[in-house]
Formats: sequence, C-alpha cells, structure tokens
Amino acid sequence: MKSYKVSVWKLSVNKTTRKPTHLVRWVVDGEVFSDSYKTSALADRFRAKLLRAVDKGEPFDTVSGLPDSLRGGKAALTYLELALKYIDARWAEASAKQRDSMTDALATVVPVLVKPVRGRPTPQIVRRALRSYLLPVSRRKEDRPEEIASAVRWIERASLPVGELLEIARVHELIDGLGRKLDGKPAATQTYRRRRAVVFNSLEYAVELELLQSNPLSRVRRKRGKRAVQEVDRRVVVNPRQARELLAAVTYVGGYERASGRRLRAFFGCLYYAAMRPGEALGLRRSDCVLPASGWGRIELAETRPTAGKAWTDSGEAHDRRGLKQRAEGEVRIVPIPPPLVRLLREHLKEFGTAKDGRLFASERGNVVAASSYSRVWKQARELAFLPDQVSSVLAFRPYDLRHAGVSQWLNSGVPAPEVAARAGHSVDVLLKIYAKCIDGQEQEMNDRIMQGLGEVDDATD
Repeated sequence: MKSYKVSVWKLSVNKTTRKPTHLVRWVVDGEVFSDSYKTSALADRFRAKLLRAVDKGEPFDTVSGLPDSLRGGKAALTYLELALKYIDARWAEASAKQRDSMTDALATVVPVLVKPVRGRPTPQIVRRALRSYLLPVSRRKEDRPEEIASAVRWIERASLPVGELLEIARVHELIDGLGRKLDGKPAATQTYRRRRAVVFNSLEYAVELELLQSNPLSRVRRKRGKRAVQEVDRRVVVNPRQARELLAAVTYVGGYERASGRRLRAFFGCLYYAAMRPGEALGLRRSDCVLPASGWGRIELAETRPTAGKAWTDSGEAHDRRGLKQRAEGEVRIVPIPPPLVRLLREHLKEFGTAKDGRLFASERGNVVAASSYSRVWKQARELAFLPDQVSSVLAFRPYDLRHAGVSQWLNSGVPAPEVAARAGHSVDVLLKIYAKCIDGQEQEMNDRIMQGLGEVDDATD
C-alpha cells in the first residue's frame, strides 16, 4: 500500500551505543520508520533523499517506509504482493478448484509472514478478507465492509518483504502455519501437502521474477506423516444386486409428483454402469450418447461440470465447465455402456427430456444439479434399500462409491486392466493402486498355486 502522508524529522543522535550513531526518522501514514548511520554526513544525505522524494510527490510504501526511488531492490516486494502477482499469473488457466486451492493456501500463509504491527484483526476476519476480497481476481473490486477494509489495510502494512524468507527461522514459521487450521489445531496431512505445494510454486515464481535466488522451502526437509494411501476401501463397494436395489430405491425418493428421485435414477446409473465421475455425468449431453433400442450403447465423454463455488468460476456459476480430468483440451473418452444403462437413459429422456443446452440431468428449473441435492436423494435411497446395520456402515456411503463399485465389477469380471483404465479415465498403474483390494475371486487360485509350488496337496481339495 502506498501513502502520501509523510513527515521527515530532524536528525538525532543515538548515544546508547558504544559509538554514537546518527538517526534518520520519518513517519508514513502514522507508522514511524528509522535508519542509522555512522556519520552525520551520511545521515543527512539519506534525509535529503527522503525530502526530495516528498517534494516530487512520490508515494511512500507503508511496509518498507520508502518511496519507489529508494526501495531496496526487488526483495522489498512483500509476500502479499507476491501472492497477488502469482494469482494474477495463474488465474486465467487455473480450474475453479485450483483457484479455490490457491487462495486457501495463500490465505493461510500470508497472515503468518507479518511484522508485529498494531491493530491486528482476528484470524477469522483476516482470512475472510484474503479469501473473499483480496486474493480472488474476480472479487477485488467489490465493496468491502469496514472491518474487511480495515483488515486489508493491516495486512498491507504488516506483510513481510519476500527477502525475509532468506532467514531459515521465517521458513520454519511458514511451514508451521501451513500445518495448522484456523483454530490452531493440526490440519490433515493431505491439506498440509496441498497447501505446501501451492506456496512452493509461489516461491518458484518469485525465483522466476528474480526476487529470490532459490526457493526457501527447498532448504527445509520436514516429514509430515505418511503419504495418504489412495486405495479404495473395499467395504464401500456394493455388489451388482445391491446396486440394482439402490437404483430402484432412488425412484421412491420424493414421491411420484416431485420425482426428485426418478429424475436422478439414470444419473446414479451412469456412476455405476459407466463408472463416471459425478461431474462427468452432470456434463453429459444427449449428443454424447448412442442409445440403440436394444443391446450395448456408447457414451463419448467430453466435458465435466465439477462443483467448485461461484467465487472461483469465470461464469459465476457454482459448477465449473472443464474438459476431462487428466486429458488434453477437447479430448474425449469413449465408454461402451451395457443394456441396463441404455434402458435407464432412454426412459429418462422419455420422461424428463433434456435441459435447454442438451444436458441429460438437470434440476426442475433446468440448472445443473447441486451436489447437496443428489447427495440428499442418495442418503434417503440408502435408508430405503439397506438394512439398519448397512445404513450405519460405509457401504455405498457416497454417490461416488458407485463409481468404485463399477470399476471393481469390471475388474472382477476379468476385463483386462488397460481396458478398464481406458473406460474409467485412469492410467493403468493408478487403477491397480487404487483398486488393488477390490479385486476378488483370486485368493483361492493363488493359494492353490503356492501349494503346488510347495509340492503339497490341500486337504480341502483332496
């Protein structure tokens, strides 16, 4: 932040040191700054530069206290200013979820890298000011309540220069902050890793801009728990009979007139029979589907509509509009679909038609179905389809678990892993890592092979 409210005081002498030093003191927007020199001539020369800048009408920086003509090089840029530059450079190409992640990480670390400036707002207000007003590109010009405006002014005054991260103690403070929630409790390991990645990239950007010679985070090796295992819990996977019962139960949710459940039956069917992600199913259009009167059909997936939040999308809608995950722009994924799903989709089109833009699944008003809406329907369907002990378990707890069940069913049916990976939108190695524990029916075969190798005969098969 810049200010024109500048006063330069007369020179003074500090006699408390072994050798007296000459002090130059000045005030910028109410904040007192000072610098010391060994001789009065040096001090008077610096004071003259300050007065010259004031006479020229130069704005003074409220963080360093200096006019632009005297700021100490590029390292004088504050971390807040770096964060804003980094977001500006990445915003246009980032997905809505990436924007959300970037602002979350930077809103966590900016309040950590600050000077002890008076009038610090509460952590909640500081975070709100950063997340909702200062960091998102699309919201910087919105009107700010007074408490937010005050918090922004404080952050701009208090933010440390990027050059301060050359001190290893500052780097440790940064890492400690990344690993804490707003209430001071430890954050989840995955949250810490995600935030650290964003901050690391922001500091790499500082290196690109020649603000730093190297990335300070590279100097600290601190382990934070084990890397989260992404394997699917086999307890969430339903068998084909249970999947059919759930899809039938969905139709009873909301009654006949509201049809909130029937409207989503084919949506859930896509998650199971085609192993689609919810965002992919929400973006599915009639033109993407080949639905013959009998036999197998085909879906050509080209777009996904993941839930992101209005603050992070270019359109201002709650759902982002993106290409397929981990695929190039415009690339499609072809998924053959079995007759049961073909029938579900044909019945859905006959009863509900499509939205104005051709999407198969829409709310009663034609909007993209909210995650809260289909999750609420799913919760009620589980209560109708399952026994009480199953309802309280993790079995198909989330709609996404239908995708896990679909992929597991393909693998257990003997479909080669490369084909399953192609249909599900995974690489083969990721597929086998995630679904390793969901491949059933091979334990006895493996046991028999081991016994044969040992030259033994299993009594159970004798």
